[in-house]
Amino acid sequence: MNDWVKSGEIAGKARGYSRILVKENASLKDVAEKIENKIVELGGKCAFPVDLSINEMAAHYSPDVDDKSVFKKGDLVKVDIGVHVNGCVTDTALTIEVNSDKNKKLIDASEKALEEAIKLVGVGIKVNEIGRVIKEVINEHGFSPIINLSGHSLDKYMIHAGLTIPNYDNKNETKLKKGQIIAIEPFATTGVGRVTEGKDSGVYGLISVKPVRDANVRKILKYIEEKYKTLPFCRRWLVKKFSLFHVNNALRILETNGIVKGYKILPEESKGLVSQSEHSLIVGGEVLTRDQPT
Repeated sequence: MNDWVKSGEIAGKARGYSRILVKENASLKDVAEKIENKIVELGGKCAFPVDLSINEMAAHYSPDVDDKSVFKKGDLVKVDIGVHVNGCVTDTALTIEVNSDKNKKLIDASEKALEEAIKLVGVGIKVNEIGRVIKEVINEHGFSPIINLSGHSLDKYMIHAGLTIPNYDNKNETKLKKGQIIAIEPFATTGVGRVTEGKDSGVYGLISVKPVRDANVRKILKYIEEKYKTLPFCRRWLVKKFSLFHVNNALRILETNGIVKGYKILPEESKGLVSQSEHSLIVGGEVLTRDQPT
């Protein structure tokens, strides 16, 4: 259990660090890499590439190799951070509005929903009860939860380990068990409350190891398997080790052959603004990912 606690402490410090970095005219790519480097500096590893999803983008926007974008005043930035220590994964997220408080109520909606959900968590609590509280709190603030995004159980080298923690009452009466590691993840939106698939994110996950003919592709596949195992990785990371040409060729071949899958950016269906708040916790125990000073 010590590795879970350490993972959460590092995530909490990286989360606090992100509040300093996300500011007007800062480069998205630089911010993502500074957070990722901080995780390593603190003794952890990234469980997935740092996501910096802005405004109507709810999830899965991680800066790609050639990303030149910067934060603008008023941007509503979801910072989603994953850490692992020896495979023990914690997942946390917060929303930062750049040099503005226009959408403070929307941010408060997801944060308050998370806090109320955490208060409810205990051994024997049904997951749909958590979802009902999340929806009620978000609705009380005048917004809608995103119903096709959810929290989840965590396990070694697994971010989504089988159990869904919904953001509404989905009628699932599965009860939480003592010692489970879960992430609760409310999303509040001004839109209709659903996400759809957008563009490619440059983030991938290994799903099945199969033989490949090309020697360069084999080399990159071996690196992915050894370095990231079942956890998501990105093109931006691979080009630190291999040429962009070989990385792009390998990812194309590996995806075509069902060896890796690409993740899509997830915008809100009606282009509504989105806020997100997330913590990982032990059922019957502590919240692991609270903000901590670095």
